[in-house]
Amino acid sequence: MALDILVLLVVVVLIFQRLWKVLGTGGDMPRKVKLSREGAEKLYNLLRSETEKELRDSLQNSEVLTPVDETPLSELDRTLLQIPNFNRDNFLSGAKKAFEMITAAFNQADMAMLKILVSSDICKKMNEIIKQRQADKITAETDFIGFDKVEIIKAEITGNKASISVEFVSEQVNVLRAENGEVIEGDENYIQNITDVWTFERPLNAKTSSWLLVSTKK
Repeated sequence: MALDILVLLVVVVLIFQRLWKVLGTGGDMPRKVKLSREGAEKLYNLLRSETEKELRDSLQNSEVLTPVDETPLSELDRTLLQIPNFNRDNFLSGAKKAFEMITAAFNQADMAMLKILVSSDICKKMNEIIKQRQADKITAETDFIGFDKVEIIKAEITGNKASISVEFVSEQVNVLRAENGEVIEGDENYIQNITDVWTFERPLNAKTSSWLLVSTKK
């Protein structure tokens, strides 16, 4: 109803503007056009019909060009929006780098690097495995081929902390070797398709965008 009233008001204004061009003055030479009552009514109705059509077409085209996206946000997206300065693409790019760096540091027994990238609990568990391998004189090798999938599957905010779980599907060649170089686990000629779910965490009021690995699952 409101739209119809608005259209009618605009139509009236436009009609009088067009009538003025027809019946009013044009250029420097004044002109006068005399119409009968019947002729004036026909002219008015003609102009009204044309003006209404043009205006409604214009409004319809405007609505088509600027559709409103009413798709509701998922629970995951709503949670991510609550994390200050969060950018999905930047986060996933950083998560990929972290995955490769942590995997390499673990296999190379680089505890200094692991202490920067993982939580104290994860670091302790990794250190225990590294020490056991060293005691058994076993070395680990990982040839990372690439990612098939990297996707955020869960996000939570608890107190002042945000946590995000990421599913990594990657292709790798993993081998454990004895002291003499003999392969005791894995196959250096076989590419494994491995799925990992890693959870990263950071305080909501953190001054940096660094995330810490706090959980790993196969």
